[in-house]
Amino acid sequence: MPKLKILVGTMYGGALDVAEQVQPLFEEAGYTVEIFDQPTLADLVDTPTDLALFCVSTTGSGDVPGNMTPFVRDLEAQSPGLTELRYGMIALGDGSYVDSFCGAGRSLDEQLQGQGATRLGERLEIDAMETFMADDAAMPWVEEWIATQRLKVA
Repeated sequence: MPKLKILVGTMYGGALDVAEQVQPLFEEAGYTVEIFDQPTLADLVDTPTDLALFCVSTTGSGDVPGNMTPFVRDLEAQSPGLTELRYGMIALGDGSYVDSFCGAGRSLDEQLQGQGATRLGERLEIDAMETFMADDAAMPWVEEWIATQRLKVA
């Protein structure tokens, strides 16, 4: 069974909630799923990763949440080269912060691509000003992502 790793950057638990809500969709599609709520670069690169999903909220002025800071810092410092990595990105933000809306997800997306990783499909950006429960936007997006990217293996 292929493995999906969901790496979560969250401050108040919203991104973790999204990860936990979409997990069954991937299990139904034939994946073994592991959620990393304190992700490290080692979690991504030390064991095979067939597919990754990043669920990242934005804090401050477009910053990644504290629980994901070590991951981002090590990604920059170690430049591991992620040419085999295929991933999706769910970015959470607040549209009232125009200049930094979904800044953490956008920045991480750029870093991953700079390491050679391939994002499958478009990044989902969820605006807390428009969507009270982020999983209301994430669930249909994940269902469509699995279908359009032909990720179903079961």
